[in-house]
Amino acid sequence: MKRGFFITFEGGEGAGKSTQIERLAQKLRAKRYDLLVTREPGGSAGAEAIRHVLLSGAAEPFGPKMEALLFAAARADHVEQVIRPALEDGKIVLCDRFLDSSRVYQGATVTPDFLALVERVAVNGVMPDMTLIFDIDPQEGLRRASLRRGAGPADRFEQETVEVHRRRREAFLEIARREPERCIVIDAAAEPETVENVVTAAVFAALAVRFAPEPAEAN
Repeated sequence: MKRGFFITFEGGEGAGKSTQIERLAQKLRAKRYDLLVTREPGGSAGAEAIRHVLLSGAAEPFGPKMEALLFAAARADHVEQVIRPALEDGKIVLCDRFLDSSRVYQGATVTPDFLALVERVAVNGVMPDMTLIFDIDPQEGLRRASLRRGAGPADRFEQETVEVHRRRREAFLEIARREPERCIVIDAAAEPETVENVVTAAVFAALAVRFAPEPAEAN
């Protein structure tokens, strides 16, 4: 059995990743692909236990290194308990955020060497085959996030300044420039249907290559 295909969805707040994951998942299931949809932080029992601590801001007083270690611990459990087994079973894995979010969000406050070390331990060789980076102006993204949230409280990342979100946007785009073979930048400011069509075309083209039948051996 061929190894599955690992697709991560990245981008700033309010970029519409969750909506597009749902729409893509529906299309993949309609085509009878074996599929797993997951998220970070979270996605496994151990990681979900850490998720609330991270998003509530409860870990923030302990400093950026501790927070980076908690993200890494959540990711390590997620990879070993959920993502790696699914890929070994030949499934397509769609993940809402993965290591690039740590590079962007924690990368601003901890040294690159420290972040690279905890990343290597956390992913243990499991890297995305494709990363879709949903790019949107931070002010528009925060406006969308506020509408989606309604009367609920903003999480600790949504509460940060527009300037911080602008720096994160540039960091995501820099990752895409450094790794064009893996990353595709999606204009998330477009209409959801337009974004959906771009995502669908990119993913199905990649899957056609990954799951193409093996050429028959010559007699």
